[in-house]
Amino acid sequence: MKKFAFAAIGGALAGAVVTTQFVVPVVAQENTDQKSTYEYLDLFGDIFERVRSSYVEEASDKELIEAAISGMLTSLDPHSSYLPPQDFDDMQVQTKGEFGGLGIEVTMENGFVKVVSPIDDTPASEAGLQPGDYITHLNGESVLGMNLTDAVDQMRGPVGSEVKITVVREGVDDPFEVTLVRDTIKIRASRARLEGNVVVLRVTTFNEQTYDQMAEGIKEQVEKAGGLDNVSGFVLDLRNNPGGLLNQAVAVSDAFLDKGEIVSTRGRDPQSGDRYNATEGDLTGGKPLVVLINGGSASASEIVAGALQDHRRAILIGAKSFGKGSVQTIMALQGEGAIRLTTARYYTPSGRSIQALGIEPDILVEERTMPSSEEDKPVPGRSEADLRGSLASAMTEEERKQFDEERARVEATAKLRSQDLQLAYALDVLKGLSVIQPEK
Repeated sequence: MKKFAFAAIGGALAGAVVTTQFVVPVVAQENTDQKSTYEYLDLFGDIFERVRSSYVEEASDKELIEAAISGMLTSLDPHSSYLPPQDFDDMQVQTKGEFGGLGIEVTMENGFVKVVSPIDDTPASEAGLQPGDYITHLNGESVLGMNLTDAVDQMRGPVGSEVKITVVREGVDDPFEVTLVRDTIKIRASRARLEGNVVVLRVTTFNEQTYDQMAEGIKEQVEKAGGLDNVSGFVLDLRNNPGGLLNQAVAVSDAFLDKGEIVSTRGRDPQSGDRYNATEGDLTGGKPLVVLINGGSASASEIVAGALQDHRRAILIGAKSFGKGSVQTIMALQGEGAIRLTTARYYTPSGRSIQALGIEPDILVEERTMPSSEEDKPVPGRSEADLRGSLASAMTEEERKQFDEERARVEATAKLRSQDLQLAYALDVLKGLSVIQPEK
């Protein structure tokens, strides 16, 4: 049986066959439990036959059984589900980084579809959907009574077609409608850029391409800066990253660590747990590191953030993460479908299970933009240079050039505060660390 280890939020998929293995009882209590199991299976068979023979319309045996399986799995937790063959195929395509849809990661909460995170550069992000939004209606139909698989199926469709969703958002009095045009979602898992002398790494998801794209981005930006000596630090932006493949979370964590445990998983069987450790080699040469997280950072993102925080390798800035500390295993079935089953919890190196708790940042910086009207702009003060007859600067041409570059960097960071306060804060922290960091 083929298995895939996942640490993701993700939308619902579907599909399955159930096999039940019974073990010969060895004590009276086990015999009682097994008898109860047989009785419930008989009850299921009785209800199945009554529905087949008496329901007002003829019902497909296949649909009835698949619905029963789906109900069994979704009753366990929000992340266990049944994957019919088509959904299983779609899921495997998604992990490779390209698929069709809206570009939105969702879960189910209180009967409604909850947005975990919109994916960068997709219809969902361009429409302004935010983590924590609730989707109450799809094309005018209430999602109450739907399971997550059904809701996600309705959000899928041909590229270029429209879907109208009704959104409830905290802080907004009335529900509002958003019309999205479905598109082919091509995920660039990691992007890199320079902000002054800081390399900013934006990781949007953990698919099969994440580590390779991030490592290549680090290499390119370090070369662009003229070498590691000219880089003061790195920012790893995991905001609104809903998770993905567990092995990619381990690889990304390992990119910044030389040794130590990254994450451990523990299931119902104490012997079935796994531990993942870092290997020697820090792609950043041990430079200062800031990690940005928020309420849309989930699962694999929390593995990375938790590992780097516990090893004191990074300063975490932003808001508390989503709090998904469980691992799903995709189990392929004979009928070409699969089940996605929660099989373990994961623990950070210090032994923390962050299930339902989330990762708390070291420095809390809520997401907001700063006012940028003309009235809010600071009035420039007077300086020595403004005084009549003041002595001219004795700077050399090289010193003047360095002064102008530093002034431009500070002004750029100040401007960034009106666009991305958390990132601007991270750049300020790295600037402070570079000032006090001793020369090597």
